[in-house]
Amino acid sequence: MNTPNKIIGILALQGDFEAHQKALRECNNTEITLVRTAQELEQVDALILPGGESTTIGKLMARIGLDAAIQKRVSTGMPIFGTCAGLILLANEIEGYPNQPTLRLMDITVARNAFGRQLDSFEADIPFELNVGDCETVHGVFIRAPYVVTVSPEVQVIAQFRERIVGVRQANRLGIAFHPELTADTRIHAYFAKMVAQSTEQRP
Repeated sequence: MNTPNKIIGILALQGDFEAHQKALRECNNTEITLVRTAQELEQVDALILPGGESTTIGKLMARIGLDAAIQKRVSTGMPIFGTCAGLILLANEIEGYPNQPTLRLMDITVARNAFGRQLDSFEADIPFELNVGDCETVHGVFIRAPYVVTVSPEVQVIAQFRERIVGVRQANRLGIAFHPELTADTRIHAYFAKMVAQSTEQRP
């Protein structure tokens, strides 16, 4: 019997979700759909939070109850992957912004716009732990990018740039400060797709 392909949803409230769609099409054994409501979230096996404006995305999610729905699914084991603004939304705390809404799904503190403004955007090669104990170089696009300031012992640091943490994983949660979807290299999306394939979410 063939195992059904897992469905990866991409949050499509704001931000460059189409670039993630393109990157995921290169990954095998996945289906892709856009998620804008709690009802649509129920149809997927995993979720990507794209870059964009983290405050706007957070407020939109809260307005329609999608934030609580995501929190519930992740607590049962649904894999989730945030890039740039998505990383900010995953954090327990945002340095200097105590009132900004987040999903509080990763035991990390992040700094917003930590590498500078839009004009300070840049690209760089980043050592990234795609396999346990094995780093490979990936190309990162940093646009008003955050970085991780603190992590708990439960959080695995999988990428650093200039001694700043730019990639983290905590169980079924993955956060990246840069934009892998804006390059031709799909290895990070394949890494997440593998997390999804191995997921054993226990849904009610």
